[in-house]
Amino acid sequence: MTTSAGDARPPSLPHANPDDRSANRTGKDAGAVRTAEVADAVEVLALVASIEHQAFGRLAGDSLQAPGLEQSLTLSRLAARCTERRDRVLERIAELGGDPVMALGRFDGLLDDFEARTPPSTWAERLLKAYVGYGVADDFCRLVARGLDGESARLVADLLDDPSRAELAVHELDRACAGDDVLSSRLALWGRRLVGEALGVVQRVAQRPEVARVLDRAGAGSGPAAGTAADGPAAQMPATVFNELTAEHTRRMSRLHLTA
Repeated sequence: MTTSAGDARPPSLPHANPDDRSANRTGKDAGAVRTAEVADAVEVLALVASIEHQAFGRLAGDSLQAPGLEQSLTLSRLAARCTERRDRVLERIAELGGDPVMALGRFDGLLDDFEARTPPSTWAERLLKAYVGYGVADDFCRLVARGLDGESARLVADLLDDPSRAELAVHELDRACAGDDVLSSRLALWGRRLVGEALGVVQRVAQRPEVARVLDRAGAGSGPAAGTAADGPAAQMPATVFNELTAEHTRRMSRLHLTA
């Protein structure tokens, strides 16, 4: 028997289990978190790749300015290693589903301001600039990479565990400063200027949302802030980051017997 329109009843629906809805939300939330973490990892890996890419250009240029053929050959080989390291990072970005070229482009010109504000006037200043500037950049990448997934973190640690880029600078500068107190004093002052400018670059990078989140995962994004020497007390970064980078810089300068 049919019913009138006014008595029509909607078809009954199966009763939804609250546990099923909760599990569905949990799955979606976990997926969203994973997607965000991958995007953050791509950003940090792109930072590492960009520094290697720009180091290649810097070292290739330095090889043309070298005072001798031996130094020129060494620098050109170091530049070639930079491209190898860069490409390994770009491969990892692709494995994570990112676009390597687009990701790299987000850091285009990252060090342009640093380069413009610190023009070296001598070969010794040029060597120290590469040693300090890229040393600070590498130290920051090591620190932030602790917050990446295991495979990405191991890749960055492996790439940056290569002392070859520093060896030429240490050898050449140590020899040049031996018995020359005037040069040692000048380079110590130059090193302080360089680290201030380099920390200014790091401070700006650390404020990028993706990088800041990975710093948090690495346990270095919280706590009080510290002003950088380059940008003054108004420009700040987490004190844990600032302290670790300045401590590494002091050790780096100590290798040259220079005051940080």
